[in-house]
Amino acid sequence: MTDTDDRTGTVPGRFDGGRGAAAWAVLLPPGRYDAERLVHHDTLELTGLDAPAGATDPAGPRPGDPVVVLTEGPLRLVAVGRVARPAAERREDPDDPQSDPVSGAFVVAYTRRAFDEPVPAEGLALDGPVTALSADAYRALLGLLGPPPARRSWLVSLDLPIEAATPAEAVRLFWSYVRDLGPRELPTFVSPSHDELAMQAFVLGAESNQDPEED
Repeated sequence: MTDTDDRTGTVPGRFDGGRGAAAWAVLLPPGRYDAERLVHHDTLELTGLDAPAGATDPAGPRPGDPVVVLTEGPLRLVAVGRVARPAAERREDPDDPQSDPVSGAFVVAYTRRAFDEPVPAEGLALDGPVTALSADAYRALLGLLGPPPARRSWLVSLDLPIEAATPAEAVRLFWSYVRDLGPRELPTFVSPSHDELAMQAFVLGAESNQDPEED
């Protein structure tokens, strides 16, 4: 079974720490919400930001800082995480491995996701893709999420009729279709373990009726 457990609080954060910010609000770029919702990712990596983590501003985000991830139209909370170091980074001083990292990527390690049920974040003012938050604002946003839902086992399946000369060729074609079409076009069927009669079809990350006789 794939482990997708929430890992809230596994990395110690630094509330304030003398740098003037308790946490950070990260705004997803247009179109990124769907990509994060359709496929499970352990981290969120954003490039092209004016102030990547720890790059030039000592008061900016640092590894371990708490993060809330939001999407616009309207503003909604979709995930919580911690600032993480990029997988590949260079140092401000190449001869000093303890010097600050310099990277074009801002990385957030998810600790909890709410992409399926975003929470309205009314009244929160953002001044860019990365905004400093006070401790009170951060805790208020966490309070909107409520307790995490109980986890359970699910059976997920994808059946494709494929014409091929051999079983091995059929398997290769299957993975080609999965790679090329993906969750945006292929219906995937999911049911609670031991309750196959409750099976539901999902396309684009949402329940989809696959019965041609029903609208």
